[in-house]
Amino acid sequence: MAVIRRIGFLASGAGTTFEVVAEACRAGILPFDPVILIGNNPRAGAFERASRLGITARHISTKSAGGEDAADIAVMTALTAAQVDLVVLAGYLKKIGPRVLQAFGGRIVNTHPALLPKFGGPGMYGNLVHAAVLAAGETVTGVTVHLVEEEYDRGPILAQAEVLVDPNDTPESLAARVQACEKPFLIETLRRLGAGELTLPR
Repeated sequence: MAVIRRIGFLASGAGTTFEVVAEACRAGILPFDPVILIGNNPRAGAFERASRLGITARHISTKSAGGEDAADIAVMTALTAAQVDLVVLAGYLKKIGPRVLQAFGGRIVNTHPALLPKFGGPGMYGNLVHAAVLAAGETVTGVTVHLVEEEYDRGPILAQAEVLVDPNDTPESLAARVQACEKPFLIETLRRLGAGELTLPR
């Protein structure tokens, strides 16, 4: 794996994760250059954050591109043109297409609000994850940073952080604690990747 220098982002919503990572890059906490944000929702707050940070942003969706296959090609082309070394999913609510996976396989990073392989897969997002953790009687949950493959939440795990489950937790209270851990842990995991303390499996 070549040295990671340029990172791109895929986002669908407010873009808070994108902004935190991009600002960590600008502050020298992460040794990367944030070069592009691609979003599939034209009203996503991530675009405003990209504009404020002076980072190139592109709206690419199934509707704007003219179909799933065309959107997949457009995302792959935009990331390739930006010479991206690593792709960070920052609240991207769409399955990654086969062409993007082929071009950037082993170089797409995502966070999941549980300790994979538990509580992952289709339908396991947001408070549904935390409700499932509580229903299963788990005493520990957490955050997983993993690589993205064709199946949801099945890619190699890069790092995990534990969050204790309180007996009185609701899905909302548990979500708040997991979310408080999520962004700092992603930054730390990316820092370790940049420092060579962690290596991508392929």
